[in-house]
Amino acid sequence: MKLKLVTSIVIIALILSACGGAKKKRNGYNKRKRAANTEVVERPKSSEAKTPKKVAEGKVEEINETESSRENNAPVFKNNVERYVYNFADIAKDEMKLYGIPASITLAQGVLESNAGQGELTLKSNNHFGIKCNGWQGEKVYHDDDALDECFRKYNNPKYSFRDHSLFLTDRRRYAALFKLNRDDYKAWAYGLKSAGYATDPKYPAKLISIIERYELYKYDDEVLGNGNRKGKANDEKKVDYTSIRYTVKKGDTLYSISKKYGLSIEELKKLNNLKSNNLAIGQKLYVKSL
Repeated sequence: MKLKLVTSIVIIALILSACGGAKKKRNGYNKRKRAANTEVVERPKSSEAKTPKKVAEGKVEEINETESSRENNAPVFKNNVERYVYNFADIAKDEMKLYGIPASITLAQGVLESNAGQGELTLKSNNHFGIKCNGWQGEKVYHDDDALDECFRKYNNPKYSFRDHSLFLTDRRRYAALFKLNRDDYKAWAYGLKSAGYATDPKYPAKLISIIERYELYKYDDEVLGNGNRKGKANDEKKVDYTSIRYTVKKGDTLYSISKKYGLSIEELKKLNNLKSNNLAIGQKLYVKSL
């Protein structure tokens, strides 16, 4: 009986010993497995994963936008005058070539009289020089000036306002003395306009000269005249025949006959002259060549 009891105890001890070893073995395996998993999913060090400060603050986009603007060579203007000169310098130069009025004077007058393109009359009519109706056959607007509700010319495009400015000066005898002046002498032109009665403001010449010199508008005169040192004379230039760009309506003329004569369509001719109908008047002057 005692022998059986001892045998049973030994057997139980052996079983318990085997279970404990197996348990330790399994625990060791689990620990190694967890360690392996930890290495696989371990995150980078904080210094490696940190988001760049500029990106976090949104500054990279601002830098990219600036670089994009530079790449596109987009002009940057300090004020409305610079924008005005940029937009209309080429038109003023073309008018100088055709009519002999210094581009600097035309631009300065436009800046002054249209408030650099931001004046109420200019915004609603493309009228940059305040030219009133006075027999105008095109579209009109009404604006308070010297008197209430005065009639002013309206243009489909600002370039036609510049053309009317040129015609206004060349068609009136009181401005004839201006065209005897050198075209690179903007000061003489500024005072000449005042003497001819263009403006009643006694400071008008000084204002024009100030604008011209502040924004170096005289350089556009030089570009037309080829004056590297501003010593060229206007009289050295060949006279231009203006009849090829302007036509006076005669008896029997129609829009169709005039348009055919100058290679324009009727619609182009009407648009060029702001005509709302096909009616013409003898003696009426029409633009027959676009800028």
